[in-house]
Amino acid sequence: MMAASKPASVLGTRRWCRVLTYVLAVLCILLASVGGRAAFSASPPQSLAPSSGGAEILWDTWGVPHIYGKGSEDVFYAFGWAQMQAHGDLILRLYGQARGRAAEYWGAKYRQSDQWVRTVGIPTRARGWYEAQSQSFRKYVDAFAAGMNAYGRRHADLIADDVEMVLPVSGIDVLSHVQRVIDFSFVTSPQAVAFGTRQWRPTGGSNGWAIGPSHSASKHAMLLANPHLLWSDFHLYFEAQLSGPGYDAYGATLVGFPVLGIAFNDRLGWTHTVNTQDGEDLYELTLAEDGYRWEGKVHAFETEEQVLKVKQNDGAMREEKFVVRRSIHGPVVAEQAGKAIALRSVGLDGARMCEQWWDMALARNLREFEAVLRRLEIPTFTILYADRDGHILHLFGGQTPVRPKGEYKWSGIVPGDTPATLWTKFHAYEELPRVIDPPSGWLQNANDPPWTTTFPRALDAEKFPRYMAPHAMSLRAERSVRMLSEDPSISFDELVQYKFSTRMELADRILDDLIAAARQGSATAVAAAKILTAWDRCADATSRGAVLFQAFVRELNRRSGGTTPFAVAWDEASPLTTPRGLSNTAVAVAALEAAATQVETTYGAMDIAWGDVYRVRRGGVDLPANGGPGDLGIFRVVEFMPAEGDTFEAYAGDSFVAAVEFSVPVRAKVLTGYGNASQPNSPHRSDQLQLFARKELRPAWRTRKEILAHLASREAF
Repeated sequence: MMAASKPASVLGTRRWCRVLTYVLAVLCILLASVGGRAAFSASPPQSLAPSSGGAEILWDTWGVPHIYGKGSEDVFYAFGWAQMQAHGDLILRLYGQARGRAAEYWGAKYRQSDQWVRTVGIPTRARGWYEAQSQSFRKYVDAFAAGMNAYGRRHADLIADDVEMVLPVSGIDVLSHVQRVIDFSFVTSPQAVAFGTRQWRPTGGSNGWAIGPSHSASKHAMLLANPHLLWSDFHLYFEAQLSGPGYDAYGATLVGFPVLGIAFNDRLGWTHTVNTQDGEDLYELTLAEDGYRWEGKVHAFETEEQVLKVKQNDGAMREEKFVVRRSIHGPVVAEQAGKAIALRSVGLDGARMCEQWWDMALARNLREFEAVLRRLEIPTFTILYADRDGHILHLFGGQTPVRPKGEYKWSGIVPGDTPATLWTKFHAYEELPRVIDPPSGWLQNANDPPWTTTFPRALDAEKFPRYMAPHAMSLRAERSVRMLSEDPSISFDELVQYKFSTRMELADRILDDLIAAARQGSATAVAAAKILTAWDRCADATSRGAVLFQAFVRELNRRSGGTTPFAVAWDEASPLTTPRGLSNTAVAVAALEAAATQVETTYGAMDIAWGDVYRVRRGGVDLPANGGPGDLGIFRVVEFMPAEGDTFEAYAGDSFVAAVEFSVPVRAKVLTGYGNASQPNSPHRSDQLQLFARKELRPAWRTRKEILAHLASREAF
């Protein structure tokens, strides 16, 4: 139950108790710090108010904070405050998980999460990361945490009772959370370990475009930022503007992060896409005695006993012990039948990735931006960049291991009994696939490998190690390339229009074959063919035929039994015209008949509109959706899950969106479709869904005049 529902007298008592708790906690922190940083068992010292003269937050009518600080510590302090105001309950739960203490706070359902966090060493490593920060940036991280704590003290009644025990938070908590999300979700994850493979999956992810002056109608470079992540948990984006001495950056970050991860300023901007970079490996160890086989001998594990506290249903606490074992490769993450699996991952010494993001936002030109990128502190992600000078860049970023030569399946499990498979370093910046200012005038990425970032191709894949990236291309990426290559002069308005394209590239590849064959089939097949002939091949809310086609694709995949349904498979020599056609039209027609019967039985008509079945729902809002799964070759990605009444509702896809033209002044439109807050009763939990459903972006208010004209509230510190 939320504290807000309690009587005022109880609220007053609880608030004073929390204030006293905070005061005591701060005194303990200060006392622990008297002997210097050696006293590291306590949280690091942090200021409780901005130290450089103050900050203010101008909240606009969409719930976006525009933060102005006299010093950078002030900006970070206010940014922490703002994130707590918008996402406090979620952030505290995420920070509790990153501590490896979630089961202690919330019970046994978090036991596996805590074991994973402890096994891969997140809390311990975060302490080291904190010490490794530059002196100035450590102050910024502390200020960010202090702002969160200050909000928690001031607005204790707005924090959910079941997460309040996580407060106060520290800079170590901030870095633990960043590490858990980036290194142990994006680079590797419990799911990757469980499946034992990291094969390339082209669905979901993100889109990104960088358009140079030669391909732009205005002759100004343009950038499209378009990540597709879950609409929940640590995948949520938070939109903000950060302005301090000498900088003014606008963009978004994953909740709980102290810096913007996708951003632009007056001179440049960048976006990320999840790339196909392989930054981790699983090693099979042969167990022997109390160790494992290594170079023909038995090598002992490094062991550490961990104690988990698990809250029981009756509120009692139970302690559970488990042993973390580490090999030369890394921690043991699985064991079965005399074998163990050890995980080796890049990025674990990338203590300063947040500082790299911060310095990217401070850069003023390509030279400065590349100087920051060369640090490779961010262990994964493709970067697409554009600037006012007309430069565009694509970097297949992250830390890719320099893997030993040999016939090893690096996407699976490799032998762990020999140094022949053990990598110890990663490729330098100059060794990564990178394209700057290609003749085409454009760059794109839709989670495809770097070789298809532009056409004519600017990269020769044969000049890079085979393990650097797969050789493949999704239909969504082909759709992305098609829109860019077919329009030689793209305007800003067209950029926004293309971003919302729901046309199915898959339909363009197989529909003609399907319709021709279906016209020779049963009455049901003929009726279905008529609907598909009239269909616009899009997944707009009013599109009639899209539901039928989606049902057909599911049924065809089921009947194909894992084999490709295409007559011509994807060919690297013809990447933009393959795959195409149907390999077995009889099977396809049977699948269409079954799909048509199912759709008509369920919805009363074969040609029901897409938006009648596929919905966007959040915070009491229920609207017809447009967009669809990326594996249909749709650029406007929205992923759906089954919901009540035989409908499907969006749970992932288009997240933060920014279309930016580097004119003078910069022109930008943005959208955080699910809203810029997750706190209960916030008006900004779903206020942007109407724009999302109408395929619209909003102007990015960046000047003080614009912001004051749309001001909802002001907070000063």
